[in-house]
Amino acid sequence: MFVAWRDMRFATGRFVLIGAVVTLITLLVGFLSGLTAGLANQNISAITGLGASSVVLAEPADGEQVSFADSTLDADAAADWAALPGVERVQELGISQTRVTADDARTSVSVFGVEQLGTDVSTASTMETPRPGTVRLSRTAADALSVVDGDTVTIAGTDLDVAGVVDDQWYSHTPVVWTSLADWRSMQTSMGAPSSGSTALAITGSPDASDVAAAEGSTGTVSKDVLSSLLAIGSFRSEIGSLLLMVAMLFGISALVIGAFFTVWTIQRAGDVAILKALGATTGRLTLDALGQALVLLVLGVGLGIGLTAALGAAAGTALPFVLSPLTTVLPGIVMILLGLVGAAFALRSILSADPLTALGGNR
Repeated sequence: MFVAWRDMRFATGRFVLIGAVVTLITLLVGFLSGLTAGLANQNISAITGLGASSVVLAEPADGEQVSFADSTLDADAAADWAALPGVERVQELGISQTRVTADDARTSVSVFGVEQLGTDVSTASTMETPRPGTVRLSRTAADALSVVDGDTVTIAGTDLDVAGVVDDQWYSHTPVVWTSLADWRSMQTSMGAPSSGSTALAITGSPDASDVAAAEGSTGTVSKDVLSSLLAIGSFRSEIGSLLLMVAMLFGISALVIGAFFTVWTIQRAGDVAILKALGATTGRLTLDALGQALVLLVLGVGLGIGLTAALGAAAGTALPFVLSPLTTVLPGIVMILLGLVGAAFALRSILSADPLTALGGNR
């Protein structure tokens, strides 16, 4: 690392410039990753919080995708799925999006109608199954309406008593409110929708694939694991694809930019490398020297970028749907370091494979 440390000591401006670029790219990637995770959470947390093994939805028409918005199951579907060997529990789930009002306040919500919340539901520790005539509000919805336990709210013309405020659960960017399945069906009737059945079934258990296929055919439904079922949420499907593509492109850009910096840098050091090779330095030692230099620069730049991301993410967490976690900070940082080392390695090929005499110039 003699040459590497020498360069870093005497070419401080160059290192600061490259380090600043690495820091800014890391900040951009980390912030976009946190925003992507936050937006995803505001689409899916109510579904992933059900604690189900799989989700059953109505089979779509030819050429269309499975969708929660278009799914309607009749009352017999739940009984057919509950009869399958290996199924421990079937939860009928009614989902609709509407407005809830309280006095002069109103807000958009997703109404989840359930018959009974099992002990495996993520909200079970702070939430009991809603009784008919009552509603349990996510905290965001309660704050928007300025209501507390015992107040009355109106959903689709139905007056319901607030029986609790629970931790936020989200579906398609709207806070979830929980009602009994009977109340949800009553709301559907008031809006001209079918008065029985449900939107989806949350299945707990591990039935055989052959039994699942038979149940799908007989009931006109589609069974998906929970992660696959998330793509049936239209807003999640459109957002997550675009945002992940942007993150992937930023990773690619970071590798190219860092590789370009190190290419110019390495060419400028061609004379030094040639002298060292002429004096007997091995290609392996020179490679480790150069990559060690790149690693030091990347670790410093990425570390500073992660620190800035964490600080800005914590500050913006109340105003933006931002998730601050190792998956949105440390993991992108590690990927940035690896991609930067790959770019630096490619930049070294032309110099380290050159003949010392040729690199020094034939007339020397």
